[in-house]
Amino acid sequence: MTQALSSYIPALTVAASIFFICTLRGLSMAATSSKGNLCGMIGMVIAIACPFLQRIFLSSQNDISWQILVPLTVMGVGGIIGLCIVKKIGMAALPQLVAAFHSLVGLAAVFIACAVFSAPDVFGIVGSHLDNIPTSNAVEMSIGAAIGAITFTGSVVAFGKLQGFISGKPLRYRGQYIVNLFIAIVIAVAIVMFVINQEAWIFCTVVLLSLIIGYLLIMPIGGADMPVIVSMLNSYSGWTAAGIGFTLENNLLIIVGALVGTSGAILSNIMCKGMNRSLISIVLGGLSRGSEQAVSSNSGERKNVKVCSAEDAAFIISNASSVVVVPGYGMAVAQAQHAIKELADILKGDGTTVKYAIHPVAGRMPGHMNVLLAESNIPYDDVFELDDINHEFGATDVVIVVGANDITNPSAKTDSTSPIYGMPVLDVEKAQTVLFVKRSIGSGYAGIDNPLFYRENTMMILGDAKKVVENILKAMKG
Repeated sequence: MTQALSSYIPALTVAASIFFICTLRGLSMAATSSKGNLCGMIGMVIAIACPFLQRIFLSSQNDISWQILVPLTVMGVGGIIGLCIVKKIGMAALPQLVAAFHSLVGLAAVFIACAVFSAPDVFGIVGSHLDNIPTSNAVEMSIGAAIGAITFTGSVVAFGKLQGFISGKPLRYRGQYIVNLFIAIVIAVAIVMFVINQEAWIFCTVVLLSLIIGYLLIMPIGGADMPVIVSMLNSYSGWTAAGIGFTLENNLLIIVGALVGTSGAILSNIMCKGMNRSLISIVLGGLSRGSEQAVSSNSGERKNVKVCSAEDAAFIISNASSVVVVPGYGMAVAQAQHAIKELADILKGDGTTVKYAIHPVAGRMPGHMNVLLAESNIPYDDVFELDDINHEFGATDVVIVVGANDITNPSAKTDSTSPIYGMPVLDVEKAQTVLFVKRSIGSGYAGIDNPLFYRENTMMILGDAKKVVENILKAMKG
């Protein structure tokens, strides 16, 4: 009976894998993202149930108590903690939460590798000698631990940059690439030595150096490039899971890890193309170029800007026949998407065409703005990507930039010393009028000035994005 029931485990593994593939398919389009999330949750429930069912089928009655109840208790505590965290975290802090969860995946991989190394027989991994780990398992375990350690420290640094604990400016020093290359070579040599000798101090060296290089790889990344880094760390976490899956001979973990790793790498590559960056440069730990020169050149005296009131903005918007809204991280912080939706509904009721322009790296993680707009039930047909709407700005009456900065900076097209030079930006300066909603006339996350603020067709509306839009609504209704 037990053997018959255990034969269903492979079928459940396939079912969970299919649900995860459907998840990626669903998340590829905004209109089907909800179904994609549902498939992911169903697949995860099946994936979690599989090892418990396997333990029940293969264990004796005396072993079930501690092999089932203890993990369930630990998972329950973790689930409660996760639920409390999610309830307190707002949409603006979602990128930080993703980075933090990536770090936990990497740390879990390191802990699992340590457990396997300490007691391989518990995991059914036994070599020719009782104290030996098979070569294949040693290779998979050491590589998985190395990638997990890199993912952990890299994600912690990314979390610090996103949360503001660590400066978003790139940390650069002379010879950093040589140092990174040297550490990477030492890690590779140490892995080979560990596979041959399997000594504890070598394994610890691999983990320690991997933790260090994870820090060194992410610190040189500038704030404007953090969405790509979040995506790349997601890929790292997937490959980490796949590596540990090989060690534990867990097919489901291998499949899921490969799906996450591949999809994260593909997404990173797509975003790099959207930013005119090199994917290889991310892995080497440095996207931005010329940042120091750009920051120093923008530290001088600033020009005057035109500052308008909510009433002035309401008058300008009310007389426009076409309006394009460009959301940014400031909209997420202020939670202004619902007020913007109300503003758009009023304009549409008066016959005004309203569209939304989304930059690939708007916000702090891929798809950040799309999630916020979907939360306020903005129609998917009104949302356009950069390539689809950039040619329309020249025929647009009013562009409302809500909390965005670097993604509209013309310096990306004209200033070769800028850290965002070469990155495609939204050509909002071509519109007849640009209304810039921003807390202050300060630099963006990349740490550089935006010359768009000082153009003749630009008017600044300073303040919290939600309050500003609500004041515009009051003026229009009045």
